[in-house]
Amino acid sequence: MEIALEVNAQGLRCPQPILRAKRALATLESGQLLLVTATDSGSLQDFSAFAKQTGNALVEQRTDEAGIHHFIIRRR
Repeated sequence: MEIALEVNAQGLRCPQPILRAKRALATLESGQLLLVTATDSGSLQDFSAFAKQTGNALVEQRTDEAGIHHFIIRRR
């Protein structure tokens, strides 16, 4: 997977990770991938709902050993 843009939203609380992702997605072309990293546990549900509401695809969602959540979103 080729990530077109990365957004570091670590340390930010809801709704900031989603807002930053939304702004970043607006700069991408259809089909490009965005990687967002966040530490807010609420972002796990937020990004799933965000993808469904906006029509963008949540390609991958994982949490690493350090507790950082990684979300890869494909722009619609």
